[in-house]
Amino acid sequence: MLLLAGCTPLGYYAQSVGGHLAILRAARPVPEVLQDATLSEGLRRKLILAQHIRRYASDRLALPDNRSYTAYADLHRTAAVWNVVAAPPYSLTLKSWCYPVAGCVGYRGYYDEATAQTEAARQRAEGLEAAVYPVPAYSTLGWLDWLGGDPLLSTFIGYPDGELARIVFHELAHQRFYVSGDTVFNESYATAVERLGGAQWLRDEADAPAREAYVRFDQRRRDMQALMLATREALAAVYASPAAKAGDWPQVEAMKQAAIRDFRARYAQLRAGWPADGRQGAYDAWVARANNATFGAQAAYDQLVPQFERLFARCGGDWARFHAEVARIGGLPTHEARVAALDAAAAGSTAIR
Repeated sequence: MLLLAGCTPLGYYAQSVGGHLAILRAARPVPEVLQDATLSEGLRRKLILAQHIRRYASDRLALPDNRSYTAYADLHRTAAVWNVVAAPPYSLTLKSWCYPVAGCVGYRGYYDEATAQTEAARQRAEGLEAAVYPVPAYSTLGWLDWLGGDPLLSTFIGYPDGELARIVFHELAHQRFYVSGDTVFNESYATAVERLGGAQWLRDEADAPAREAYVRFDQRRRDMQALMLATREALAAVYASPAAKAGDWPQVEAMKQAAIRDFRARYAQLRAGWPADGRQGAYDAWVARANNATFGAQAAYDQLVPQFERLFARCGGDWARFHAEVARIGGLPTHEARVAALDAAAAGSTAIR
């Protein structure tokens, strides 16, 4: 996920800039933190591991070699920011907010949860479905490297080893390449980098317990992604149905609620089959608040991932070649042109050199 300050009204601009500067003020270089005699052994291990992951990202994945993730900040809260997303009652298309550099994106981030909830209530008052979700990390796209870059945060440093690697790879991917205003392309690319890079890191660097823990964790995620995709497709069919075209909104609402009930019932079945390891309820809150806005937001992160993964395979697993090809495609003038070129490149029969 990325977040850049800069938008009217000025109050939003002020909280965005002020929130990020507060994080930078809280950050200390990792070597300095490691000298703290009161540091827990668990946090010490994670910080050392994060430095190895950071070096791996640059050396093996051709991701930026800069100051990001070489400092640590304890935020004393559960999320770095809280994102607000909103969508119409009978559409999965997210409302957009526009920012300098980042362009128009389908969310608005706040450093204070209560303020985010107020914004979500404002969107509901305008007739939209809205949701607020916590974000453990974000990217400033490398623009603030001169201030120390993006630090490691207490909101994600305790993640399982494989997840810690993935989140660092994802955010660095945003620094490697970013298209202003194309959330789906950007997030799908970063998600592909985190999945492919995370799998490679696990093979190369992780011990057997970490790999086994990650397999369990990732299976749950894949189960949920498949269920979310199936539900998005069901909802999209409802919103494109003859009833919707005829403006029969009571019928559309009934079909919509049936799709949501089916989603929650299928989730309950999935959850019952997951290992009782203390993490089986990780998706409960997401499922409870699921609506058009949350399904629309999820789509941005995985919609084009299969194409990016196939493109990586066509590049022979060469990270530099892959990033260069992404930059070539990303340089096209429209989202539609980028998707068409990505589809063509991913489906090609010859290797990309």
